[in-house]
Amino acid sequence: MRNSGLNVTARTSIHHPTEPDQEGPGPEIRPLAYGDLPLVISIERRSFGSPWSVGMFALEMSKPDTIGLAAVDAGRVVGYLVLSRFDRAWHLMNVATAPEQRRRGIASRLIREAFGLIAGDEPVTLEVRPTNRSAIGLYERLGFRSFGLRRGYYPDNGEDALIMWKGDPEAAGVPAESIGEIPAGI
Repeated sequence: MRNSGLNVTARTSIHHPTEPDQEGPGPEIRPLAYGDLPLVISIERRSFGSPWSVGMFALEMSKPDTIGLAAVDAGRVVGYLVLSRFDRAWHLMNVATAPEQRRRGIASRLIREAFGLIAGDEPVTLEVRPTNRSAIGLYERLGFRSFGLRRGYYPDNGEDALIMWKGDPEAAGVPAESIGEIPAGI
């Protein structure tokens, strides 16, 4: 794997002015820092049935080909994103918004900000629960398409994961014959 030097968790600032969101000015988007992890873990535990541990975040943040971003409102982390490079594709590993801050466009801003830090033609993949219709809708609005399932992916209940791609999976080395069919109703 090449080192792109994009580990923005190590950068001091990528400060961007906030842009209007659905309910007024949005939070500042900045690099995710290790000091953010207590608030990130609080959001993580309130958001997911199988939350990441502090160690999982620290491991991803330590990788040279990782982009970690935080959405900060009034000095408090209200959302975060982890995007890691694996071989020829980026993997959206984790994105969440504090439950009380949802429906303000924070997750989409985080994802768009991360996309702005990588080449526009590089493929990006993710897994999402097929039952998480709001997340699937968000990803589709951001250009992702469904390409198959990972059976029994989620350890808390054995639920499958819907595999989504933005860009061409074959450009990332995924053979066309391994791209699965999506069952009806997903």
